[in-house]
Amino acid sequence: MASGTGDINTVVRESSAWISILRNEIGRLIVGQRYMIDRMIVGLLTGGHILLEGVPGLGKTLAIKSLAAAIQGSFQRIQFTPDMLPADIIGTQIYNQKTGEFYTRKGPIFANLVLADEINRAPAKVQSALLESMQELQVTIAGETNKLPELFMVFATENPIEYEGTYPLPESQVDRFLLKLKIEYPSKLEEIKILDSAAKISKETVINAAVSMDQILKSRKVVDEIFIDEKVKEYVVDIVSATRKPSDYKLEIDQFVQIGASPRATIALALAAKAWAFLQGRGYVTPQDIKTVGIDVLRHRIVTSYLAESEGVSSEIIAAKILNTIRVP
Repeated sequence: MASGTGDINTVVRESSAWISILRNEIGRLIVGQRYMIDRMIVGLLTGGHILLEGVPGLGKTLAIKSLAAAIQGSFQRIQFTPDMLPADIIGTQIYNQKTGEFYTRKGPIFANLVLADEINRAPAKVQSALLESMQELQVTIAGETNKLPELFMVFATENPIEYEGTYPLPESQVDRFLLKLKIEYPSKLEEIKILDSAAKISKETVINAAVSMDQILKSRKVVDEIFIDEKVKEYVVDIVSATRKPSDYKLEIDQFVQIGASPRATIALALAAKAWAFLQGRGYVTPQDIKTVGIDVLRHRIVTSYLAESEGVSSEIIAAKILNTIRVP
């Protein structure tokens, strides 16, 4: 691999040529939503899972399905419901009366991109069934370990306005999502474009293959080589540490923080920043890369106190305050 910063810059520029092709192909069907699409690509480059929060109708499912088609990958959508069982996700063993033997029927988790729709509608047992697959890239069915595809990602959605009949996600599971995205409404101009392209009875737009999964896996190796200066590493650690003990960094918000981000957040922030640098065609990470992905990495990892909830101070507000306060190297 590259031996110097100049070399890695060249390698990154060459290796990231497919990014614009993929954006353009998905853009044929998805209007706007550049924020969401770019961070989905960050997930592809790092192998990280993504939690998406947004009201229905913003194109989340369509974007993920289009991404799967553009990378020539398999796609499965799982609609989470209160009566679901773990076997509905990972699969189960079935007895064959003719042969007198059991065989494994694999569940929808065995796909490259899995959409866990309204994940917080399923009980804890079902939510925890995802943990092994998300962390270990494998599932255990009747004591037998089954490997998942090398390129495997979970996209989970939450509806921010309907809480009746939902179950809060365990902190251990939430922490396994690389990013949490807040999907907003499109602009007026974008919505007019959506109206022009989608207000038709027959829709014939098909997403074509834009990049191979092999290219993505090779790009992951390049992302690993992207340079992070020691001062930038300290900057990453300071940001995450400030979520635990804000007063150590002259932030008077201790009363709003119940639990800060774990060391997994430090790793996630560095990885996401490397992937963001790759998207920019750069072989090194800048503090601005850290700031760009910082809130998406931290917003689901900071547990706020009851006082914060009563005063309307969200984890996103806390993360933004930290990112705006910690001295940039």
